[in-house]
Amino acid sequence: MIKLLKSNPPDFPDHVVVKRNGRARRMALRLDTKARAFTLTLPKGTSLKRAHKFAQEHEEWMQGKLSKLAPPIVFEHGARIPLFGQLRRINIEHDSSLKQTSIILKNKEILVRSYLDNPAPRIKRYLKKEAKARLSTLAHEKAATIGKHINEIRVRDTKTRWGSCTEDGNLNFSWRLIFAPHEALDYVVAHEVAHLVHLDHSKEFWSVCRKLSDDFVEGKYWMNEHGRELMRYG
Repeated sequence: MIKLLKSNPPDFPDHVVVKRNGRARRMALRLDTKARAFTLTLPKGTSLKRAHKFAQEHEEWMQGKLSKLAPPIVFEHGARIPLFGQLRRINIEHDSSLKQTSIILKNKEILVRSYLDNPAPRIKRYLKKEAKARLSTLAHEKAATIGKHINEIRVRDTKTRWGSCTEDGNLNFSWRLIFAPHEALDYVVAHEVAHLVHLDHSKEFWSVCRKLSDDFVEGKYWMNEHGRELMRYG
């Protein structure tokens, strides 16, 4: 059982969030790139004093990791974000007479016309919709080539997985894949569709994944090396 403490212990730094996990065998630090903080997991029976010492011993390492994180990019006027491999500039036009927000992809721009002072949530909702459309189309196309059926596709704001596949044929993807280049997004989709054939990471699985990918080597490499950068948007 995983239990997040109701409040962080007073002596812990703000960039460390403590939680207990009854199944954990040792203390572990995991970087949450979106929150720009570390989760410190404690096994059952571990004292906060020992946990605090553990965090102190790894403070220099944590600061090094945090310093390497790219600065966050907010969905605001003038921000430049990559969409499916093409860099686009957010252009927000405020108009108090409008009753709803409209968003259009125009050339190299994301044109936003809104009555809202901060249309960032609407931009995020729009991008999630675009991500699901592209991911769904690509997943169904790949599944068709191997004669497999996809039950349902969900797009979420996941923190630890870019995609997943269930035994009953449901595929889940992170909407943030919209910011990855095509080869990387295509690889993640190929990876999950390949799980419709093999729910493991056997040689047979990787063979299917490679065949389904437009550029298996580059896509896999990019996600391994740069995937966490996708958390900086929004």
